Amino acid sequence: MNNSQKAFGLGQSIWYDNIQRKLLENGALAGMISSGEIYGVTSNPSIFHNAIANSNDYDAELIPLLKSDKSPEEIFEALAVKDIQDACDLFFNLYNVTKGGDGFVSLEVNPKLAHETDETASEAKRLWDLVSRRNLMIKIPATLAGIPAIKKSIAAGINVNVTLIFSQERYERVMEAYLSGLEERIAAGRPVDKIASVASFFVSRMDTKVDKRLEAIIEEGGERGEKAMALLGKSAVANAKLAYQRFQKVFGSGRFAEIKKHGGKVQRPLWASTSTKNPAFPDVLYVDTLIGAKTVNTVPPQTLVAFNDHGTVQPTLETGMEEAAQVLAALESLGISVRTVTKELEDEGVASFTDAFEALLATIEERRPQLA
Repeated sequence: MNNSQKAFGLGQSIWYDNIQRKLLENGALAGMISSGEIYGVTSNPSIFHNAIANSNDYDAELIPLLKSDKSPEEIFEALAVKDIQDACDLFFNLYNVTKGGDGFVSLEVNPKLAHETDETASEAKRLWDLVSRRNLMIKIPATLAGIPAIKKSIAAGINVNVTLIFSQERYERVMEAYLSGLEERIAAGRPVDKIASVASFFVSRMDTKVDKRLEAIIEEGGERGEKAMALLGKSAVANAKLAYQRFQKVFGSGRFAEIKKHGGKVQRPLWASTSTKNPAFPDVLYVDTLIGAKTVNTVPPQTLVAFNDHGTVQPTLETGMEEAAQVLAALESLGISVRTVTKELEDEGVASFTDAFEALLATIEERRPQLA
């Protein structure tokens, strides 16, 4: 039994934060599914940009598309939708075996719409209909404009992967949008038992940003410097653990109990951005420390390999809750505002995905004279 299967036994599903045509065609993805290494797939503009820009996997399909009068957006969509559909088909048996609990593949709405509510909701519906797979999840960012789009999409019966969550307060809004969307369907007499959602809470990026602030304090020396030193590499896991505590409270409430009577499912927390950015930290830091029931951890290729090679599988997510609260309180006492940090991370996350999307479109256009 590999570590992914052991984690699954504890209630956590390991998903693969990667997709590429080659993996779909050479049997590698199918093999990872059958061996129990992965239980779902997530994608984003950066992943697709890397797949298309740094391989020749798509040339055969690109050539006729580039010879047409299709725009770069239309060409990307054609390539991405095929990958997503093929991945959904590979996972469909797992989706059935787990009764709709796993086997999902995520596709992101255009990141340029992150601050447009109606456009995001419309795009989510369009992509949902276009891909036409029951085990698809549409990724919608947890921006202020994204929250009502999430509710509308859930109410429309669309599976949603809520992405770019950084703060506790925004996470509360995300859970509220999900529950409200389900309640709207129930009030309209529509089924909710087939709807699935995850809330993607980004992890490692918080340590990266907070630790830079801590290092500046450490350079000052003294008592504050010592206090800052003790907090290095701790904020991200603490933030995630407190988010899980909120998840337990909301989905252990009487409100959700009523929804559950109609077949409603919990919106599982998904730990995203779980590759270790600081080489001084263990390469499985954000996997080993966040294992718990009714959760997902989506990992990039190198982290999946590391976890199955030398990860430790124990129910760690509910341990050290008191310490987690103390870590965030200590940051505030040093003048590091968690609210400011998480707002910056959200803004940077939206900008990063938008930049990757623009770079992807530029790459496609650059290849037109090469392949057409």
